[in-house]
Amino acid sequence: MPRRQLVATPLADCAAETEAEAPDAPIIELRGIRAAYGGIEALHDIDLAVAGGSILAVLGPNGAGKTTLLKVMSGALRPSRGSVLMEGHDVTGSSVDKLSRAGVCLIPEGRGVFPNLSVRENILMDTYACAQRATTAHLEEVAYARFPHLGTRHHQLAGTLSGGEQQMLALARALTTDPAVILLDELSMGLAPTIVAELFDVVRGLAADGVTTVIVEQFAGVTAFADRVAVMAHGRVITQGRPDEIGDLAAAYLGGRT
Repeated sequence: MPRRQLVATPLADCAAETEAEAPDAPIIELRGIRAAYGGIEALHDIDLAVAGGSILAVLGPNGAGKTTLLKVMSGALRPSRGSVLMEGHDVTGSSVDKLSRAGVCLIPEGRGVFPNLSVRENILMDTYACAQRATTAHLEEVAYARFPHLGTRHHQLAGTLSGGEQQMLALARALTTDPAVILLDELSMGLAPTIVAELFDVVRGLAADGVTTVIVEQFAGVTAFADRVAVMAHGRVITQGRPDEIGDLAAAYLGGRT
């Protein structure tokens, strides 16, 4: 399947005027990115490119900078140095709202469902982001097609679902934004291996439909589902490549040794 493209008008609106569109550019590219919280720098000179329609797994221990990386990609954190490009457009410093309307969807760690709303109400929360692109009914249908189990429980309160079901609901909500890019933070956290495998099967299906996915994980098994892997430690990407090229992944993943 062709890769899903970001929406041209919102992306152009938040892009630097001097940056020309490059049709063959990576859907996301980070160039020399540094990012800090106050005076503490969390990312140091990150260079990373994500091809459209691919799955990139970013591995590393706690404190490696993985979540900060996703915040920069989503617009939640402005880098202190470097550039963020999307499909060749310089979108450095663009807001979360503008990037989400262009087709970038972040699913944060902890799932973030609304426990006192029903499954259906949760799913409909994000449909405003793509009201111009598809009907609410169609987007709801798409979400339930990926997660038929949720369709049978659409009136149930989200807070009464299991952890795995809540993660499914978070992914289903993401699908209602008709995303071109999904950024996933710790998809597998606290879930049984069978549920994790089911969720990654959905991610792989989305990639087959052209949706680009960046997953940050401490679960090394995610490499079985990824097209490329980047390993982070101490705010740096210390190695990246195809899963079969990474070499001594375990040493880098567990201790960040170079």
